[in-house]
Amino acid sequence: MVASLAGCILTRDLPDPALEIPDGYKTARRMTAADAPPGLDWWRGFRSPELTVLMEEAQTVNLDIAAATARFVQADAQARIAGVPLLPSLSGSGSETYSRTSGASSSGLSIGGREVVNYSASLSASYELDFWGKNRDAAQAAEETAVANRFDRDVVALTTLTTVANAYFQVLAAQDRLRTAERNIASAARILDAIRQRLTAGTGTDLDVAQQESVLANQRALVPPLRQTLDQNLNALAILVSRPPEAVRVSGGSLDRIAVPRVTPGLPSELLTQRPDIRRQEAQLASATANVGSARAQFFPSIQLTGQGGYQSSALSALFQPHAAFFSLVGSATQPIFDGGKILGNFELAKARQDELLQTYRKTVIQSFADVDNALMSIRQTTIKLRLQREVVAASRRAFQLAEQQLRAGTADIVTVLNTQLTLFQAEDALSQAQLARLLAIVSLYQALGGGWEPRMERPVDAL
Repeated sequence: MVASLAGCILTRDLPDPALEIPDGYKTARRMTAADAPPGLDWWRGFRSPELTVLMEEAQTVNLDIAAATARFVQADAQARIAGVPLLPSLSGSGSETYSRTSGASSSGLSIGGREVVNYSASLSASYELDFWGKNRDAAQAAEETAVANRFDRDVVALTTLTTVANAYFQVLAAQDRLRTAERNIASAARILDAIRQRLTAGTGTDLDVAQQESVLANQRALVPPLRQTLDQNLNALAILVSRPPEAVRVSGGSLDRIAVPRVTPGLPSELLTQRPDIRRQEAQLASATANVGSARAQFFPSIQLTGQGGYQSSALSALFQPHAAFFSLVGSATQPIFDGGKILGNFELAKARQDELLQTYRKTVIQSFADVDNALMSIRQTTIKLRLQREVVAASRRAFQLAEQQLRAGTADIVTVLNTQLTLFQAEDALSQAQLARLLAIVSLYQALGGGWEPRMERPVDAL
């Protein structure tokens, strides 16, 4: 009967997440894992040496990653501590005792004192029979927690790297938008000169000049917020590489020189198994399951074996003689009878914690599919948006060039000129934002897939 009970206790209640896992994503055709080989250095796909340097530096010196690493070192130590009860404890001791009895009797007469010296050396050992698996499950729970902390470090690392990429692309976008603003300021100033010439020639009005001066001032007002955005993202990069902003030099450049990874039309759902947050939730669920087994085992008797042996003698020269040896062996069993519901409450707490982590694990998996689908849809739509925006810029530029030519020839309506230049200014700024949005969508796909997807590359798109 005892053996059958032990078999029942040692069988863990491994929960079934009962999830429906699709073969692929709704926004992608199915393909094999061989078509999308895993790659750890996913940022190299953007072909930016400066971004690669920042990424490698962040992996080495980022303080969030360092703190997460320290946490899993702590968890490893806790796992070793939790595994101690699985092994016998052994201790040795040695002592020398010197004592003297009183030389006076109760009547006050002197009867002579006695001096006693005693030497002893002993070893003590104790061991708890883990018959019900309480200690083993507790150690297993601690080990799974250590595993979860390792994946938590991977989550922090992936988040840090995607943040570095996003901040760097924000820097490039801000630089592109500043250059666009400077070109627009130059164009607006050129148009203002032409309108003033018309006013001098008597073919223009003060209203025309005031309107163009307003356009020029509006373009100049756009520069300070862009410089602020640039500085904020440069400072964000400095924090990510654990250096003061004054010690970080980021040259940047242009989004036009960034290679754009080509998203393969099909991605297997199995790629999600490399997401560190899912692996972390799996480990935490396994830890909670082991804790349930340990809490259940507390309902049953605790069997303890204790032994002590050594030598004891009043003469040091005779300490290790056979007749000075002594030993004791004790076996004990403790069965909880009434504890006010403490053990039951602990068991119910462990079960509830296991159920909580099961639901969290299920949500994490479901959320991961939504994250990938959202990223794929974002890439698709931002790519379409970028293509259409390039067409808008091309058409707006041609219209502005024609309007400027007619203005100088004296045949253009000033309202038409104002409208075409504003349309071009807005279209060029929107183009930089569309380029940024597509790159951020690609980074979000890398993050949603756990950072291990290695796509094929497109050639950099030439600047318009």
